[in-house]
Amino acid sequence: MEVQELTYLFVGLSFAVYIGIAIWSRAESTNDFYVAGKGVHPVANGMATAADWMSAASFLSMAGLIAFLGKDGSVYLMGWTGGYVLLALFLAPYLRKFGKFTVPDFIGERYYSSFARKVAVLCLIFISFTYIAGQMRGVGIVFSRFLEVDINTGVVIGMGIVFFYAVLGGMKGITYTQVAQYCVLIFAYLVPAIFISILMTGNPVPQLGFGSTLVDSPVYLLDKLDQVTVDLGFNEYTQNSKSVIDIFCITAALMFGTAGLPHVIVRFFTVPTVADARKSAGYALIFIALLYTTAPAVSAFARMNLIDSIQDKEYSSAPSWFKNWEEIGLIAWKDKNLDGAIRYSSGDAVKGRPVYDTERGPSGERIVLNSPNSDNENEVYIDRDIIVLANPEIAELPGWVIALVAAGGLAAALSTAAGLLLVISSSISHDLLKKTYMPKITERQELFFARVSAAVAIAIAGLFGIYPPAFVAQVVAFAFGLAAATFFPVLFMGIFSKRLNKEGAIAGMLVGLIFTATYIIFFKFLYVDLNTSENWLMSISPEGIGFIGMILNFVVAILVSSATKPPPQEVLDMVEMIRQPE
Repeated sequence: MEVQELTYLFVGLSFAVYIGIAIWSRAESTNDFYVAGKGVHPVANGMATAADWMSAASFLSMAGLIAFLGKDGSVYLMGWTGGYVLLALFLAPYLRKFGKFTVPDFIGERYYSSFARKVAVLCLIFISFTYIAGQMRGVGIVFSRFLEVDINTGVVIGMGIVFFYAVLGGMKGITYTQVAQYCVLIFAYLVPAIFISILMTGNPVPQLGFGSTLVDSPVYLLDKLDQVTVDLGFNEYTQNSKSVIDIFCITAALMFGTAGLPHVIVRFFTVPTVADARKSAGYALIFIALLYTTAPAVSAFARMNLIDSIQDKEYSSAPSWFKNWEEIGLIAWKDKNLDGAIRYSSGDAVKGRPVYDTERGPSGERIVLNSPNSDNENEVYIDRDIIVLANPEIAELPGWVIALVAAGGLAAALSTAAGLLLVISSSISHDLLKKTYMPKITERQELFFARVSAAVAIAIAGLFGIYPPAFVAQVVAFAFGLAAATFFPVLFMGIFSKRLNKEGAIAGMLVGLIFTATYIIFFKFLYVDLNTSENWLMSISPEGIGFIGMILNFVVAILVSSATKPPPQEVLDMVEMIRQPE
């Protein structure tokens, strides 16, 4: 069978499984829709949590960022992994003991304020839609390349699948769908990594192959990669180029943002007991580690294979994978010296994303219209988000492996998108309607509004996927920064500080949200030309500014709480109850 036929088969079978699970686990009550009836086994919840957390950013883009940024890209690996440990130790068991449906529910009750609940919903929507943008773009990329449809069409198809099992099954359907999606994505990630590790280093364990010598050579893989990247004008692969403070802030923003992500936190509400919440956190960490310890190896293999595959090749005889990705606009070649050969080196070949002429160039290439006026020799634009998907093709692996990776990429993106859409719909139907504006609605009406909210959220998410603001992992990094600057301080202090009151929590969340969102929007969307380290606050990039927003949140919350009256006694008793072990 051809690669495309295999891809249709693998993707079709996986989608059939997801839809079948949604029908089998249809939500019949708000308890099912919001928290899966609180009856999920810890192992299943661990898999679902891992799938929910390992989004398109983890599967598609993280390895791509590490491949192109080298050691600088490891901040994503360290931040997301450390953040999950922080969440599992300091938040998950306590929030599960609180026993409500959503993060805004905890904030509304803990800070005895409907306004605090509304601010929490605002923050949640802002964070979730920012995060969803990355997932929907990942869906579009996979569909456009492997199913040969337009990226926008791919996004619409993904919206339809998510709509079906998220709206029909709610958290119950999503949970068991995510178990299946975890199995698909981890198998799809590990199989090509093992194949390529054997081909390049002779070691079947990618984590060990990453530090091994190349086949038939005494040279270590990373030493060879350092040499090749320097020869092409890049920084050494194993060296940092970012400032120490920026590396620290990005890592911290990702770490504390992970601990504040509402769609991950809500997963710990779905198990029967607090002890099960702790167990599921441990299982999830094991399942997550399988991918995260493999990602650095995948990155190094991909960068090495990429350079060997295209460097100084005649475009007319370029490998098929290069031209396939060029057709959908995720690779571009600009023949600057008119020699007909591909020259890949440091520098921008294209200003922004490629814009093409309707005509073809003399070698048959797509003509790029937005090539910058610069003297750098680089002729190749490569979208970082494709590196994991293209890696099996570059390494000339069997067609079924390529098809499997396509199914895995879709599983990663759809699992997280569904979780995010559910927390948005739950917050609107439960926190805004049931708990605030329409307290007299029945459970049946609340379930109806939850499904309507999910449908509207899916439509908005699709627009973000069609008009993405940046690379997948960068978009997701912004979401983590916003979560760090808004939710983490009020959740952490809500559990461990009895003195924090509603005035402090509200002021802290608003300051963190406004400061972080303004900084990101200013540099990434309004004044892109100023987005350089010379113009950043203390040399901190937009990806890392969430950490400063978090510090401001803590400071403002503590100062305002100190200047206003303490929480009522029933709130103090509730905090004491949450902190007492069962």
